[in-house]
Amino acid sequence: MKRHIKLLTIGTLLLGGLTGCNDFLDREPLDKVIPEKYFASESDLAAYTINAYPFETVTDAYGINFFGKDNDTDNQASGDSPEFWIPGQKKVPSGEGEWDWKKIRACNYFFDNTLPNFEAGTITGNQDNVKHYIGEMYVIRAYNYYKLLASLGDLPIVTTALPDVEETLIESSKRQPRNKVARFILDDLQKATELLLDKAPGGKNRISRNVAHLLRARVALFEATWEKYHKGTAFVPGGKGWPGNSADVSGFNIDTEIAYFLDEAMKSSKVVGDYIVGKLADNTDTPEGMNSSLVSINPYYTMFCDENMEGYDEILMWKQFKEGLVTSNLQMELERNGGGSGWTRGMVNSFLMRNGLPIYAAGSGYDTEWEKEGINSTLKNRDSRIVIFTKKTGDANTENKGDVNYYGNDGTPSYCTIRFIYGDKGSLATTGFIIKKGKHYSSHMANDHSSGTSGGIVFRAAEAMLIYMEASYEKNGRIDGTADGYWKALRRRAKVNEDYNKTITATIMSEEAKGDFAAYSHGQLIDATLYNIRRERRNELCAEALRWEDLKRWRACDQLISKPYRVEGMLYWGSKYEEQLKDLCKVDPAEGNMSSSDLSKYILPYEKITKNNLIAGQKGFLFTPAHYLNPIGMAVFRQTASDKNDFASSVVYQNPGWKIEGDTGAQPVE
Repeated sequence: MKRHIKLLTIGTLLLGGLTGCNDFLDREPLDKVIPEKYFASESDLAAYTINAYPFETVTDAYGINFFGKDNDTDNQASGDSPEFWIPGQKKVPSGEGEWDWKKIRACNYFFDNTLPNFEAGTITGNQDNVKHYIGEMYVIRAYNYYKLLASLGDLPIVTTALPDVEETLIESSKRQPRNKVARFILDDLQKATELLLDKAPGGKNRISRNVAHLLRARVALFEATWEKYHKGTAFVPGGKGWPGNSADVSGFNIDTEIAYFLDEAMKSSKVVGDYIVGKLADNTDTPEGMNSSLVSINPYYTMFCDENMEGYDEILMWKQFKEGLVTSNLQMELERNGGGSGWTRGMVNSFLMRNGLPIYAAGSGYDTEWEKEGINSTLKNRDSRIVIFTKKTGDANTENKGDVNYYGNDGTPSYCTIRFIYGDKGSLATTGFIIKKGKHYSSHMANDHSSGTSGGIVFRAAEAMLIYMEASYEKNGRIDGTADGYWKALRRRAKVNEDYNKTITATIMSEEAKGDFAAYSHGQLIDATLYNIRRERRNELCAEALRWEDLKRWRACDQLISKPYRVEGMLYWGSKYEEQLKDLCKVDPAEGNMSSSDLSKYILPYEKITKNNLIAGQKGFLFTPAHYLNPIGMAVFRQTASDKNDFASSVVYQNPGWKIEGDTGAQPVE
C-alpha cells in the first residue's frame, strides 16, 4: 500500500497537481517541491496562502456559475432531473467521493513549516503582515473543514501533514463527532481573528479580520441549528442509530452544545453586523443598475456585478477577474440569455408587497390577475429585491452604445424578451423568471467566453445581520434590540415597510408552505416569527449559494419523504405569453420545450419532457433523509480496512442510510 501511495504521489507531483487520484489522508502536498527554507519571509507566506484560497465564487466554467449554485432547490430551477430529489438515484461512489484531504493537508504543511519559524522569530519582513498571513491560513483550513462538515458530518481532526506511514494514516482517519469538529473550526477562526489585520495587505481580494468573524458566525449557526433540528436522529452524535463510537460522546449534552454554538454565532456575527448596519450599499430602487455609459445608478445592484468591488463597505472579500489573465463567462450568459436557471414561483411569491404584507394577505393589494399580464405586472409593488434582480421584458441586456454588441453590430443596446424561456440547456430561462442578480451591462463582456471581468463576491457583511437575527431568536425566543435594528435596516433597503410585526401577524404558515421548504423543520410547520426571519434570509441572500446548506441544517425536507413537491415557474397557460409565443411552444412528452397545461397552468421546469423522466414519474421532488449527508466513497473503506476482504473492518464508518457498497442508492434511515 505504501508503495502504491508513493507512486501516486510522485505521479501527481510530476503533473504539477493537475491530475491524480485522491487518497484519504496520505497525499504528499504539491508544496513538497518547495525548499524547506521557503517559509522564511513575509513574501513566501503571502504567496503560499493566496495560492491555497479555496473560496466558492464566480468561476470561468460554462453557465451561471456562483449565481446558479442554488439550482434544484425551492429557490431556483435548472430544468435537469436532479438525483438529489429522486430516491435511489444518488449512488455511493467507487472513489473517495467528498472525502478529499488535499487542501487541508496543504494547510497543515504550511503550519508545520511556518509556526516553528514564527515562534523562533526568524521570518523576515513586516511582522504584522507575517501574523496576518498565518491568520489567513487558519481561515483557509477552517473553510475547508467547514465544507467537509456540511457535506459529510463527522470527520477526522488532523492538524499536521501526516507521514507516509500506513498505520499512522489509518489511525488518523478515525472520525470524530461533528460537534468536536465544529468546535475545532471555531478555534481556528478565533486564532485567525487574533492574527488578522482589519484591512488586508493588497485590499479585499484577501482575507481580513471581519471575514474570519463572519465565517465563524456562519459555522456556529450551521452547527447549532443542525444539532437542534436533527436532534435524536442518526445525524447527530449520540442520536438513535448514530454510527459513531459511544465512547466519543461520553458526557455529551446536545442542548449544551446547541446553546454554545448559538452564543458563538451571536458573538461573532454582532462584530460584523454592528460594523455594517449603517454602511449598507444604497438601493436607489432603479430597475436598471447602470446607465448607458456603464456608470452605477444603483449601488445595491452594481455591488454584485462591478468590475472593482473595493469601494463597497458591505463586501468583505471579492475575487477580481482581469481580461487576458483570468476571466469569467458569467456575463455572456446573464446578459445574452437566461443562464440556464430561473427563480421558482415559490421564491417569487415569498417576497412581500411594499406595505409589508404577504401577497395572499387581506389588504396586500396583490391581484392574481396581474400574472396573466406577465412578469412586469406580477412584480408590481413588490419588495425591491425581486424587482431589480429579475430580468423583465424591456429591461436592457447590454448597454454602452459605443461598443459593437452581440445582437446587432450597430452599437445599440439589446433588450430582454420572454423568448428566453426557449433555448438550449445552458442558456434558457427555465422558469420564465430570469435571474438578473450579478448581471453587468457591458456588451463587450457579453460577446465571448473570455471577456468577463465583473468581480465575484466571496463574503458579504449583510449575512452577519441575518445570522444574528436567527441565532438570537433560536437562543432566546425573542427579537432583541440588536436584531430589531438589523431587520429594520434590511427591510428599509428593500423598500418594504419596516414593521416586521405587521408581516408576522399576517403570516399564514399553511400558505407559506406552498412554496417554501423552510416553512418546515423535521416535517412540522415552524412559528411565524422564525419563519419570517428565514424569509428575510431567503430574500436577501437569493442566488448566493447558501440555500442548500440552509435547507439541510434546518431539516427542511422531511415533509417531502412521502409527498412530492412540484416546482413551478411563471404563469404561461392563460397568460399573454401563451398567445405571443405559440409558434415557439411545443408540448411533447419526448421533445417538448413547454410543460403541458394538463399538468399545471404554470411552467413546470422539470417536466417539459416527461418521457423517461423520473421527476415527472414521481410528480415532483421526493426526498430521502440519507441525502442530508453525502456518502463516503468505497476507496476510503478499501484504504482503511484492517481486513482487506471485509471493508466493514475499516476505522471509518459510513453515513446514515448509505451502504459500504459501491453504486448503491440510499436506504431508509430510522
